[in-house]
Amino acid sequence: MLVGAGNAGRGLVLAALLTAALTGCTEAPDKEAKPTSSATKDDASAESGSTIGAAGSACELPVTFDTAEKWTAEAVDGSLSQGPVSLACEVDAKPAGHIGFLRAWTADPGAAADARTLLQAFVTADKGASKAKYTEFTTNGLTGAEVQYVYSDEFQETPKKERALAVTTPRGSIVVHLGGLDTEEHEAMLPAYELAKSTLKP
Repeated sequence: MLVGAGNAGRGLVLAALLTAALTGCTEAPDKEAKPTSSATKDDASAESGSTIGAAGSACELPVTFDTAEKWTAEAVDGSLSQGPVSLACEVDAKPAGHIGFLRAWTADPGAAADARTLLQAFVTADKGASKAKYTEFTTNGLTGAEVQYVYSDEFQETPKKERALAVTTPRGSIVVHLGGLDTEEHEAMLPAYELAKSTLKP
């Protein structure tokens, strides 16, 4: 009887282990599926709203590019200058829920030897700029220069990130600059900047 009880006990243990093993097998796919779903992220991209730069658009520029959906463009008279370029257009992010502008600054043909020289002159003229890092890019047949830097002044509690790009064309040169109220706003508006960069056309 003791032997029988022992066998019965082992049988119950084996049955419990088998149940646990089967349960573990059925749970495994769920455990594997969770990381897959949590790792999925939405692409940080901006939808096109309109195209500016061409004759008859909100701003006539040496190039054309797309503005983000809900952002509104307005031509500026060019009375404000920074280095060799003058402010020609402001694209306001406020209708899209952000505080900042994508600004286009232009210069006549021959204002700079190349895009890098133009961009360096633009950044140097901004007394609050520091830690500038320059790179090059190509898009739609255009070769340009890009810079990321930090801006600070007496009105700024903490330094903030800013970014700009420049291209030169036979019709003139352009610097497209993205600032923002602070670094958080700047980073939230980067998809609009990247949209403009990727859609630049002569």
